[in-house]
Amino acid sequence: MKQNIFLTLFLFISINSFSQEYEFKKMVDLDATDVISQGSTGTCWSFSTSSFLESEIIRLTGKKIDLSEMYNVRQTYPKKAWNYVMRQGKTQFSEGGLAHDVMNSVSEHGLVPLSSFSGLEEDATRHNHSEMIAVLKSVLSVYIDKPAKHLSPKWKEVTESILDVYLGKKVTSFNYEGKEYTPQSFLAMTKIKPEDYVSLTSFTHKPMYSEFILNIPDNFSNGSFYNIGLNDLISTIDNALKNGYTVELDCDVSEKTFSSKHGVAVIPKDKSKNVEAMTSIVTEVIVTPELRQQEFENYNTTDDHLMHITGALKDQKGNKYYKVKNSWGKNAEYVANDGYIYISEAYMKLKTISIMVHKDAISKDLKAKLF
Repeated sequence: MKQNIFLTLFLFISINSFSQEYEFKKMVDLDATDVISQGSTGTCWSFSTSSFLESEIIRLTGKKIDLSEMYNVRQTYPKKAWNYVMRQGKTQFSEGGLAHDVMNSVSEHGLVPLSSFSGLEEDATRHNHSEMIAVLKSVLSVYIDKPAKHLSPKWKEVTESILDVYLGKKVTSFNYEGKEYTPQSFLAMTKIKPEDYVSLTSFTHKPMYSEFILNIPDNFSNGSFYNIGLNDLISTIDNALKNGYTVELDCDVSEKTFSSKHGVAVIPKDKSKNVEAMTSIVTEVIVTPELRQQEFENYNTTDDHLMHITGALKDQKGNKYYKVKNSWGKNAEYVANDGYIYISEAYMKLKTISIMVHKDAISKDLKAKLF
């Protein structure tokens, strides 16, 4: 009898020591605007970067402003169209983009609040760009085929007209809180300076602490990234959060262990524990630069999705996670943590494509190597 009692006690202790349900403690929790949905669009790059800029405006001015995500989408599509037409259709034309596309738009076209440009068709409450992108691509392809035996300059005008119909005409002036603004004067009011933001990545196929164009499908605008060590990448995120700066994130979300339903993203060492890892702590993979590079080159890590890092947490065993604001809404049945994902450090190391931060969020030692 005693032997059975001891055996039962041993099994109970063993089970509970190896499998513990997550208990998260917030370590850093920075200001951010409400979680919203990007709808049926591939515009996470604008939703996440707009959220990032909203947090930056809070940090710089104390103002909480709901920016128009679709304003920068509207300004970016003509550039996508130009790239597609000038490359004679031999490149990607899709809804995707990167954080620097928003910053390029902000630099050239300024910012506007959501109240002045919703990007929604009349009576619509949810974004859906599937028809728009199909129409745009079809029309541009016709012009590329040159039915008039030469490329008609009308393609630019037609592109603008399509965007006007689906997203709305460009905003040149508007009223916000009783004051008249242009997009550029509104940008000045927010104190955002696009030149103050830098994109960082970490891959071994390019020299460390150099700047290069990252060859991923959505980098249609050939944006440059600073290449830093993997530990530098993580320490930059940590340093930014510690000092009150949020971080823009581009990462892979195709793993079965990235779950909006459970609100966690982890990389279990033992794949047989993938299901268990959604609710309980498991041992994770030790991520090296070599493993990270391997997963990038074999397409297991791709630039699936952009999100916004707003904080840091620890579980009861002291493992570190990042609080990441998603753009899939917060009220759906499959969304936990009010629309946020708690991403483990291992997942962040392995699956991050790039980050964007304010240059002042970078340590002095790293700045000296980069600038």
